[in-house]
Amino acid sequence: MIGHGSFDMWVDNQVLLVRINGAWNKEETQAYFTKMKQLTIEVIKQPWAQIVYLNDWELGTPENEQITMELIQWSMEHNLKKTATVYSPNLIKKLQIERLKNKTINTVDYRTFQQEKEAFAWLESEGYVVGRPSLIMPDT
Repeated sequence: MIGHGSFDMWVDNQVLLVRINGAWNKEETQAYFTKMKQLTIEVIKQPWAQIVYLNDWELGTPENEQITMELIQWSMEHNLKKTATVYSPNLIKKLQIERLKNKTINTVDYRTFQQEKEAFAWLESEGYVVGRPSLIMPDT
């Protein structure tokens, strides 16, 4: 089956930056996890953080949950220390994220922000500085 949904993902210093778009199926979630492992191969040798932009995310199918739980577990086992999510107030997104977080033994400091500048400021205050504080993927 073909993945449904999309994402942009890149690394800046010890921070993984992600923009998630659309409604996701299991295949897109697996593609995301595979790409994340590839991009963070050097990053995970030290503590790292991530910032995820979710305004354009339209949630996903129930089949995503198992892969998402594996992704969360893998991240915790590979030095992820801080996660900042950015999205406008949305009860459904908040409840979905909280439900997944509550199913894990969470060693990650997790915060939600309405503005990306707030998320970048928090990460910087925690020692995770990026060279380009923007959630628009740079041209490569």
